[in-house]
Amino acid sequence: MLADVRTLFLCAWLGAGVSVAQPVVLLFPAIGTTSQVTLSGRVLKSGPSGGSSTVSKNLRRLTTSNWEGASVEVRFAEQQASVTSGHDGNFEATFSAGKTPFPPGLTTAEAFVKGAEPGRATVDVMAPDAPFFVISDFDDTVAVTNVLDKPKFVKTVFGQDELTQPVVEGMAPFYRCLRDQPARPVFALVSGSPVQYTARVTRFLQKHDFPVFGQYLRDLGPSTLSDYKQPVIRALLKSVPGPVVLIGDSGEKDPEVYAQIRAEFPDRVKAIFIRDAGRADDASRFPQMTVFSHPRDAVEVAVGQGLISKACAASLGGAAGGR
Repeated sequence: MLADVRTLFLCAWLGAGVSVAQPVVLLFPAIGTTSQVTLSGRVLKSGPSGGSSTVSKNLRRLTTSNWEGASVEVRFAEQQASVTSGHDGNFEATFSAGKTPFPPGLTTAEAFVKGAEPGRATVDVMAPDAPFFVISDFDDTVAVTNVLDKPKFVKTVFGQDELTQPVVEGMAPFYRCLRDQPARPVFALVSGSPVQYTARVTRFLQKHDFPVFGQYLRDLGPSTLSDYKQPVIRALLKSVPGPVVLIGDSGEKDPEVYAQIRAEFPDRVKAIFIRDAGRADDASRFPQMTVFSHPRDAVEVAVGQGLISKACAASLGGAAGGR
C-alpha cells in the first residue's frame, strides 16, 4: 500500500498542520508458539489528534512522528522485557516459555512508555498439533483496495476507513472454515498496508468477523518499495513450525512472492490460493496454485485437500457445500 513515493510526499504536506496529542505506543497483534512469542510495535512521539473527516483521520495516522530512544516495557504471560525504540520508533521483544509452555489460544500483551498511551494487542499462540497455519495478504485479498486502479486506490487509502472499505465477499467464511479445526490454526497478515494502519486493519477484520490475525504490516520507506514480504514470511516460517497455507491475490506480486517462498521451503508450503484481482491472464504466474474468482471455489479445492471439513463447507451453502 502507498508504494508511490509522490503520494507519501503529498500526504506529509497535507498533514503538516495537523494538531497532536500525547505520545502513543502501537503494539502489533502477533502469532507465536507454546515455546516462544515475539512482539513488536512502534512508539509515536506525537499521537494524532484533531479533525473529524475520514481523510484527516487517515492523514493523521500516516504523518505522526516516531519516538527514537523511548524506554518500553513489554508484558506478556506474566513476563516483562525492557527494550528501547530504534530510530524509526520500532521495538521488539521475544519471550521464551521455559519449562511451562504458553497456553494455546488468544491472550493479551501490553507495552508501556512513561507519558504515553499504552499499547495492547492480541497474541494467538498456536497449538503444537495444529495441522497448518495461514499467511495471508490484505489488500484485494480480504479487503477491496483497488490497487491496480490509481484513482480508486487513492480514494480507498485516504477516503475510506475500517467502516467503509468494502470486504471481499465470501473471504471471511472461507477463513473461518480454515480455522475450524480441533487444534485451531493461527493466521498471520503479511501486507503492504502501513504499520500506522494497524488499528484500522484490526477493526476491519473484527467488523467482518474474520479470525484474529497477527499483523506484519509494511514499514513505509525506500527499503520496502519491493521485496518486503519475503523476509517477514521467512521469519514466520522459521519461528512457527508445520505446514503453511498462503493466500493472496493476482493484482500485484503475491504469486511471484509465494512461488519464491515455496522454492525456498518446498516441504512447508501445503497450498497456495490466489484471488483473481486482475492480471490473471498469464497462467505461468500461478504454477501449482489455486486461482479463484469467488471464495466458494477456493473452499471446494480446500475441502479436496483436507484443509476444510465437508461439514463447514456445507454450512456455507452453494458450491462450497457441494463436495
